[in-house]
Parts: sequence; structure tokens; C-alpha cells
Amino acid sequence: MSSNVIPILKLLRVKDWIKNFFIFIPLIFSKNLFVFQTTYKAFLGFIFFSLSSSIVYIFNDIKDVDVDRKHPKKKNRPIASGAISISKAQTIIGILILALIFISYFLNFDSLIVATIYIILNVFYSLYLKHVVIIDVFSIAAGFVLRVIYGAVVINVPTSSWLMLTTMFLSLFLAFSKRYSEMVNSGDNTTYARKVLNEYSISYLIQMITIVATATIICYALYTVSEKTIETFHTDNMIFTTPFVVFGLFRYLYLINKKKAGESPSDVLYKDLTMVINIVLYLIVSIILIY
Repeated sequence: MSSNVIPILKLLRVKDWIKNFFIFIPLIFSKNLFVFQTTYKAFLGFIFFSLSSSIVYIFNDIKDVDVDRKHPKKKNRPIASGAISISKAQTIIGILILALIFISYFLNFDSLIVATIYIILNVFYSLYLKHVVIIDVFSIAAGFVLRVIYGAVVINVPTSSWLMLTTMFLSLFLAFSKRYSEMVNSGDNTTYARKVLNEYSISYLIQMITIVATATIICYALYTVSEKTIETFHTDNMIFTTPFVVFGLFRYLYLINKKKAGESPSDVLYKDLTMVINIVLYLIVSIILIY
């Protein structure tokens, strides 16, 4: 039983569903976390979006199966390794689509549009955009921004402009860090790792990471002291959550430079206890201040 389930879970990239927790940002910051009906919708939206992202992952694995078999790490993916056949993977996609159709009846139309845009973007990314320098990074970042937008529309709440800017720059930070880590870890074998890496340089990526990390901190700090934030939460103490954001960015930079992490943001969160503790403390303090 487990021998059959584990390859399927790997195929669905369940561990990468942690990226979809961005969906819950609007829920928390709209002061609806403890409203059952709203939280239920957000959770249902999370499931829908996660299954949608799994379809994208499977599509990409089918498309890149020959290239993945030559890659030192990607060769262990279920399709590339032969643990799951292409025909079985296509069947799983069909099952996921049926599940999405069922869940869609419980979601609003706007959220379905955003999820569709996400799927289309990622299909284009798999086919073409991931080979175009800079555009590839913005495509990755757009995926995170769409998660936040989706999280807002699925529960029918507005989003803060400053919070959206923070999300955008944070997403670019994660995307550029991903390319930096891929480049560092691949050494001279950039062709098998990712062709677009030939268009980047270590120094350029460091400059971009520095710029977007700085922009993330500035935008978040301005968000915490903005008039709208103070008026919404009835407190000016949100500024005290800024150190957690700064520490998180600094910790991430440490991990990609000293520990050679960063190729997968999900792995960083799963494996680095310090990062996990920082995020948990940030959420606790934020929820206390907001609620």
C-alpha cells in the first residue's frame, strides 16, 4: 500500500503545497481567522488551489521526463524514475480535474478565474517562459502573488496595496534566491540543471536578491505604519512584527549562502527549525496584535 501511495504523493508534490499557505494571508489580515464560514471557504480554496498546482507539476514532469532522467536529482522523480508511468500520470490528472469540478461548485466565480490564470501561467512557464531570462523569475513570483489574490477573492475581502507590494518583492526574493542556489549547486553543469542559468551570473543574482530583499523590508515596514493598517487593526503596534520579517530574510540569505539551500523554498521551511520558529512567532504576535 505505502509503496504505491508514496510515489503518488511525490508526483502530486504534496510537500510543495506549503507554498499555498500564502492563500491564508488575506484571511488572517482581514480579521476573519476566527469566523468559521470564512475560514472554511479559505480552507476549501486551499484544497482547490493545491490540486490545481499538482496538475501543473504532473504536466511539467510529463513534458520534461527525458531531461529529468539526465538530471542528478530530478531523475528520482516518479515519472522520470519509472515508478509511475506516463499513462498513469495522465489518469491521475483526469481524476484531479474531476475533483476540481466538484469543489468548484462551492467556490465563487472570481476565485475560479484566478485559479485558471494561475494554471495557464504555469503551463506557459513550463512550455516557454522558464527559458526566458528575467521573465522566468517574474513568472515564479507571479505565482505567489496570484496565491494571495486568490486567497482574497475566495473569501471576498479586499487586499492592502502595501501588502501586495510586500508579497511581490518577497516572491521575487524567493525566485531570485532559487536561481542563485540552482546556479551555485550546479557548478559547471548548468545545461542539465536549467538552460536559462546560462543567461545569469552569480554577481547579477546577488544584486537582484539585495534589491528585492531591501524592497520587501521597506514595503512591509510601511504597511505596518500605514494609516489604513492602523485604522483597520486599531493599533500602531504592528510595527513590532517587522523584526521577524527582517530576521526571516536574513536567515534565508544565510541558508542559501552557507548551507547551499534555496533551490526549493519548501525544503528550507521543512528542514530549518530556526526559520520555522521565526514564522510561528511572527504569526502568534501578528494574531495577538490583530485580534
